Amino acid sequence: MTREKPAAQLVHTLAREVMRLNEQIAETDKLIEARFREHKHAEVIASMPGIGPLLGAEFLAATGGDMMALVSPDRLAGFAGVAPAPRDSGKISGNPQRYRRYSRRLQRVFYTSALISIRCCEESCRFYDRKRAEGKRHTQAVLVLARRRVNVLWALLRDGRCYEPIPSVTNAA
Repeated sequence: MTREKPAAQLVHTLAREVMRLNEQIAETDKLIEARFREHKHAEVIASMPGIGPLLGAEFLAATGGDMMALVSPDRLAGFAGVAPAPRDSGKISGNPQRYRRYSRRLQRVFYTSALISIRCCEESCRFYDRKRAEGKRHTQAVLVLARRRVNVLWALLRDGRCYEPIPSVTNAA
């Protein structure tokens, strides 16, 4: 009985602290979202399925917000660590591996957005399922999808237009 009271007080104090931290996190998320919405490419970036204001803000922070600094989608994919790089030697060829120097933050943005888009975007889900049917492991299929999404996002930013899903084709009788 005497040990229960201090333990209960400790649990109460810790619970209050966790609730306060959750409130601070929510306030910080609102500030990040507001700052993200001020960027000229925010609407285009947020239109991609799987990229919300927080991942979009992380994308802008990792790239510096200037898309012209990264000359091509291939350069962006290499910088993000989602593009294979040839590691051929004298006797071995056709051995692509991940770049050794890449932005882990940017890779996390594209990998996380690919995971989210598998659940919420029909096109991404079909692409992921097709790659799995080809024999790729889950992580490989997600990275291939992330690479494809780099190309799509790059094209959207280059053209200055928002993402529009392709309507699914149904077989008519």
